[in-house]
Amino acid sequence: MYDYDLLVVGSANADLVVGVERRPGAGETVLGGDLAVHPGGKGANQAVAAARLGARTALLARVGDDGHGRLLLDSLGSAGVDTSAVLTGGAPTGVALITVDPSGDNSIVVSPGANARLTEDDVRAAVPGAARVVSAQLEIPLETVAAVVRALPEGTRFVLNPSPPRPLPAEVLAACDPLVVNEHEARVLLDDADPGDDPADWARRLLALGPRSVVVTLGAKGALVCDASGARAVPSVAVAAVDTTGAGDAFTAALAWRLGAGEELAEAAAYAARVGAAAVTRRGAQESYPTGAEVAALDA
Repeated sequence: MYDYDLLVVGSANADLVVGVERRPGAGETVLGGDLAVHPGGKGANQAVAAARLGARTALLARVGDDGHGRLLLDSLGSAGVDTSAVLTGGAPTGVALITVDPSGDNSIVVSPGANARLTEDDVRAAVPGAARVVSAQLEIPLETVAAVVRALPEGTRFVLNPSPPRPLPAEVLAACDPLVVNEHEARVLLDDADPGDDPADWARRLLALGPRSVVVTLGAKGALVCDASGARAVPSVAVAAVDTTGAGDAFTAALAWRLGAGEELAEAAAYAARVGAAAVTRRGAQESYPTGAEVAALDA
C-alpha cells in the first residue's frame, strides 16, 4: 500500500517575473513590464502540477521563514499537496529571476537560498510515507539527490529531470527510469556542444550512459521516448503558447504520475505532452497547471 502516488524531492522558489520585448545582451539594459511574483521552483511546480491532475502528492523541500516561504506553502496547500515534509529555515527562500519575451520564451536565473540547505540528513529524517514514484531535479544539491536514490524503497520508481544540468554520478544515472531532458540538458550530459539534430540519437547515447529509460522533451513537437525496446516519437497538440515557464515541470510531473499508475512509457509521455501544452496557454508556472478535465478538453 502506497501513501502517495508521487513524492517530489526538490526546490521551492518564488518566481519574480518580468515581461520584456526582448532579452538583454551582455552589458545591456532593457525596460520591462510590471514585476509579478509567483510560487515556483521545479520541485514545488512538479508537486502542484501532479496534485492538480489528481495524484496523491507530497513534497520534501526547504523554504525560508519569510514571506516567499509562506507564499509557497499556501500555494502547495491549496493544490492539495502534503507539505508535512517541507522544512523551514536555514536561509531565505530561493528566488528565480525570470524574463519572458512576447513569444512566451523565458530566461531564468536562480538564487537557491534554502534549497541549497536541503541535506542528506533531511532526506533520511523527513521522507513521508511510501510513494509509487519519487521525482527529483537539480535545483537542490546533487549529494541530496544521490541520498534520495540510496534511500529508494524496493519497487519505487525514480524520475529525474537534471535541471540545471551537470554531470551525474553512475549511481544516480542507473536509478533513472526515466531520465527526462530537453535539448540543452541532453547536450550537457553528453558533453557535446554539437550533438547533431536527431533526438533519437541523443536518447540512445544517453541511454548508453546507464539510465533505464530516457525521455527527450521537444516543446511544441512533443517528446521522444527511449528504452531497451527502442526509440519512439510522441506527438503533442497544437496550442497558442503564452508563457513556457514551468511547462517542463508540468510534463515531468504528469509523466511520473502516469508511470506510477502503470502506463507504458510512450503512453505516459503522450499524456504528459498534453499537460505541458495546456500549461503554456496561461501565464506563470503553478497558476498555469491544468486539471485532468482541462487536459481531456484538449483532445475534444
